[in-house]
Amino acid sequence: MLGYHVPDPDEAMLISGAKSKDNAPFKVVIGRGSWVVPLFRKVSYLSLAMFEAEIKERCVTKQAIQLEVRAVIAFKVANDTTSIVNAAQRFLSEQEREMSVLTGRIFSGHLRSIVGSMTVEEIIRERQKLADEVLVASKVEMGNIGLWVDSFQIQSIDDGNLGYIQALAAPHNASVQRDAQIAQSQAAQLSAQAEQESLRRQAEYQRETAILRAQYQRDIDKANAEAAQAGPLAEAMALQEVLTAQAEQARKTAELREQQLQTEVVKPAQAEAERVRILAEAEADRTRIQAAAAASNNRIALDQLLIEQLPEIVKQASNGLAGANLTVLNGPDGVSELVNGMVGQGLTVFNSLQKALSSNDNDNAG
Repeated sequence: MLGYHVPDPDEAMLISGAKSKDNAPFKVVIGRGSWVVPLFRKVSYLSLAMFEAEIKERCVTKQAIQLEVRAVIAFKVANDTTSIVNAAQRFLSEQEREMSVLTGRIFSGHLRSIVGSMTVEEIIRERQKLADEVLVASKVEMGNIGLWVDSFQIQSIDDGNLGYIQALAAPHNASVQRDAQIAQSQAAQLSAQAEQESLRRQAEYQRETAILRAQYQRDIDKANAEAAQAGPLAEAMALQEVLTAQAEQARKTAELREQQLQTEVVKPAQAEAERVRILAEAEADRTRIQAAAAASNNRIALDQLLIEQLPEIVKQASNGLAGANLTVLNGPDGVSELVNGMVGQGLTVFNSLQKALSSNDNDNAG
């Protein structure tokens, strides 16, 4: 029965019993699954996780001084197929123990070699340089067995009870102690100066405070004296202000009363007088117009009367002529001229009367 196998994210699955594409002794599968035929194929797993190895090695320096060096190595199986094949062929049975032992031996050998080419002073001052040189020298061999080194850190360097490193550190320690004592002395001096300065400032503050209090008290006394002297004057000024305010109030009251009189008495009286005057003028105009109209009517009536009496006037004139002994020389034409003359006399009389009446009308109008 077929089986489908999937490696963990930090594992490489090794399938043996079949030919691989790159002529490897077994098939390497990373990050995916694969079908495996039972009995004809075998599946193994190689961890790709991180491992650590600690070393503690006694090394002899260039000065023949023995040092004990402690270090730690972080390493893992590389991710490429060649490295996985090389590591699997060496460490598959007991991967963690065998890889840690072999890695420790490789780094210990290179550590002893490089420490032997350096002095204690160089090792102490340039510890990182020592670690870098050991790491570079070991990476080639680690790569050959399929391992990749992430870091190599030196944890401690000790000469046992020899005291060499301590002697090297003595001048520095003495300098540090001397600097510490100087710093302490300076700090004490600064502290004393600060305390003196604090006392001086405190005394100055007290003195300034006393001056300010004295000035403040003088100001208070002066203000009290001025207030005592200014009492009557202030009272008189206050009274004057009251009188001024009362006078102003009286003036405003009078103005208000005058405005009320203007509104309630004067203006209504003026309005009434104006109304009476207008009515009187209107009445006079009406009377004059009526008189003129009456005179005009009388004139028209008289004119009408004269017109009505004109035939009678002509008649009476003709009657007068009837009794007269008149001789008409030119026949009918003469008679016509006589009649026309009487009519003309009648009109002359009419005009005379009309002018007389007009004169009387003008005298009456005047």
